[in-house]
Amino acid sequence: MYDRILVPTDGSDYAERAASRAFDLAETADGTVYAISIAETGPLGSVRLPGDDASAADVLTDRAATFVERLEERGADRGIDVEGEVRTGVPVHEILEYADEVDAEVVVMGTRGRGGVGRLMLGSVTDGVTRHGDLDVLVVGKRD
Repeated sequence: MYDRILVPTDGSDYAERAASRAFDLAETADGTVYAISIAETGPLGSVRLPGDDASAADVLTDRAATFVERLEERGADRGIDVEGEVRTGVPVHEILEYADEVDAEVVVMGTRGRGGVGRLMLGSVTDGVTRHGDLDVLVVGKRD
């Protein structure tokens, strides 16, 4: 079974469901969960917000850190080792780079539950990780 489990988070309900599944896997294998959140800043990353001393990049990085801290707390509540990482950059690239650094065996990711034609397509980050990564990817969908 997997004992080095990577779970990207953007704080969404989809990512939270994926984290729950990652924790279940970690409990089964007495594994470690590696949580990552990426502050995707784009071209406006260094712009100052009106009336604020923080740049948009700082705000996004702080939000990403909050998402990772939340998973660290959830893991601690379940007795699971969670190592957190916050990065700035392109999500697919950063997820795959971190997966390689920690020698992850699986990436557990959420995807938005869509009906019709949308059901055939994964979210762009999930799709990118499945297409460009060389490790297993568990996609956790919406359950009603």
